[in-house]
Amino acid sequence: MQLYLIDGTSYIYRAFHALPPLSNSRGLPTGAIYGFTTMFLKILRERAPEHVAVVFDAGGETERHREFEAYKAQRPPIPETLTPQIPYVYQVVGALNVPTLMAEGIEADDIIGTVATKAAADGFEVTIVSGDKDLFQLVGPAIQVYDPMRDKTYRVRDVEERYGVPPEAMADLMSLTGDAVDNIPGVPGVGEKTASALIQEFGTVENLLRSVDRVKRPRLREALKVHAEQIRTNRTLVAIRTDVPLSVSAEALRRPLPDWERLRDLFRELEFTRLLAALEGAQQEMR
Repeated sequence: MQLYLIDGTSYIYRAFHALPPLSNSRGLPTGAIYGFTTMFLKILRERAPEHVAVVFDAGGETERHREFEAYKAQRPPIPETLTPQIPYVYQVVGALNVPTLMAEGIEADDIIGTVATKAAADGFEVTIVSGDKDLFQLVGPAIQVYDPMRDKTYRVRDVEERYGVPPEAMADLMSLTGDAVDNIPGVPGVGEKTASALIQEFGTVENLLRSVDRVKRPRLREALKVHAEQIRTNRTLVAIRTDVPLSVSAEALRRPLPDWERLRDLFRELEFTRLLAALEGAQQEMR
């Protein structure tokens, strides 16, 4: 059995920044809606997942914000031209009859982590559709990450080849390098290569900090000592949770047939002429 989990919030933003400004005749911005919709329809058409869900951030304060006040504090407000598009993305997903997963105060990554790991334990082959490297820590024998914009699938060996550490050590690596996207500071002077070498040698950041006097380079050793508390905080911040309280099961995410009329009405309103024509063909194929 296959389960596809789409990182919806990530792809709204990626579509928004990847495409030139588009709008319909009423002046409604539509670029992010169009980019997200074409990506999602391509996944459904080419991969034909048996089970699928789209996961969104619901917003609001999370445990990470309470743990670290500066978490994501550098992020600008949602662009004015993106704001009116987000409800339409939700409508497209709804018209496709694909389940949407979101929960107030819980980040999309943690929902993905919880559903993916439980589904894998239940015998599903899970594909997470995202370009976010944070999700690489979830990769395992039954979980892979697919980035459709790069047409690249990341399995265990791909993560190891790219970062020099296995997926389960990605959170340790990122606790040393930090994450600029989420405003998580790294250890000064520690880049990806140095962090990878340290994790390869010591296994985990906790082992590293307990054995920090074994670090040969004096400046690096001192930096690790000075920033030990931040490293431990970072480890908590970057680690994706796999235990959030959710009542959904992978089996309940079986892919249904779309609401063709609702989709047709949406595409007409948005003036997605090409998608409207493709929709007619898809409906004929699925009859």
